[in-house]
Amino acid sequence: MSKVATPLKPRKSPVQARSAATVEALHAATIQVLTREGLARCTTTRVAERAGMSVGSLYQYYPNRDALLAAVLERHLDGIAGAMEGACQASAGEPVARMASTLVAVFLREKLRDPQESKALYAVAAERGGQQLATRAHRRVVTAIAAMLETAPDVRFEDPAATAVMSASALVGPVRAVLEGQAPAGFEACLERELTRLLTAYLQAHRG
Repeated sequence: MSKVATPLKPRKSPVQARSAATVEALHAATIQVLTREGLARCTTTRVAERAGMSVGSLYQYYPNRDALLAAVLERHLDGIAGAMEGACQASAGEPVARMASTLVAVFLREKLRDPQESKALYAVAAERGGQQLATRAHRRVVTAIAAMLETAPDVRFEDPAATAVMSASALVGPVRAVLEGQAPAGFEACLERELTRLLTAYLQAHRG
């Protein structure tokens, strides 16, 4: 997304089934162009062509490329944040080892479901407006983790919010290393096991 002051809001929301299908096609086409050609070549013309529609049809929903990219990123982040919120709610009252295991499993499932999509959207998140969306999703996850930690029967956390920030950060770093090709060979195969160990040990260390 460029740094020009262009609007990021969609022109209209998809109310009817046909409109929803059109928006879904545009989002899917955007991901395909991003993963195959990169952010610099992800234009409204290429996206519309990939979606099998005219650029004019695209502009009925999004005023520019920035708004389209922001919508695609927002949906991606909302999906991850929603899944993590659900996992935290389902794990309330569980021992911290169980909480850690669930958090790791759900986060890895969501981020590595389509590695190419996740990797492509890192570039979008770095652009204007993207960081704000990422920050909002991160806060949702941290808030959910903190609320979950307060229900732990085996550990009392003096500062659940701070612990939640550290826990969320522990999840993000190794996964990003995998997606950006910075991890050694075989790292992904043991990622869930090792990340669960790390997070479990961290949470249990608060027993005092």
